[in-house]
Amino acid sequence: MADRLKIAIIGDFNFTYNSHHATNLAIEHSKNLLDLELNTYWLRVHEAASMKQSQFNSYDGLFVAPGPFENVFFLSGVLDAAIQSSVPLLITGDAYKIFIELLIAQNNLSASNEKLISDNLSPCDSFERIEVVPVSKELGKMYNGITRLELSSSRFSLYPQLLNFLKKDVLDIEGINQFDDPEIVSLKNHCFCIASMSLPQICSTREMPHPLISSFLNIASQIDSLKKEKAG
Repeated sequence: MADRLKIAIIGDFNFTYNSHHATNLAIEHSKNLLDLELNTYWLRVHEAASMKQSQFNSYDGLFVAPGPFENVFFLSGVLDAAIQSSVPLLITGDAYKIFIELLIAQNNLSASNEKLISDNLSPCDSFERIEVVPVSKELGKMYNGITRLELSSSRFSLYPQLLNFLKKDVLDIEGINQFDDPEIVSLKNHCFCIASMSLPQICSTREMPHPLISSFLNIASQIDSLKKEKAG
């Protein structure tokens, strides 16, 4: 591991978006908790889309910030490259849907173009309170076995036929919301690829850094050691 971690924040930064400022602050909170040295680099989606695969591998962690995004089509390609890099990846907010749509395309699950994901069910231009209930052992440990209240501007429902396939071969459901929809999911066979519909960065504070972001940075700090262990 380098002396200072390199964390790329993928998103079209806008200083008027509270969620973008919250992303910077939340990383700072967890960095201080874990006593890590790191640098963060905001990458606009069109910049990330022009990167080579080796450039994604040069980072210790990839954090996908909330939208809106200037070009959603480019974001899908960026997520694909980020996953292939095997670098720890944390996806938040409305990029969750792009992530699921990418998995649908990769697995040819919508050959007849049937609808598999609902439209955004959250109120427009406002945050909704979401109860995140851990269902996996890993998230339960991370969240100390308790339900967390989060804020979100995105809420999507996955149709049963899609969810059943993804749970079998592609995803693990880490946490659900009060509507029984998957709120936090992780990609199977990846060191750390987690997508959260809610925005953990908004609820992070200096006194209580968000455990999901702390876990992301903790894995990022160990990635070189994990790769060497796997190779050996």
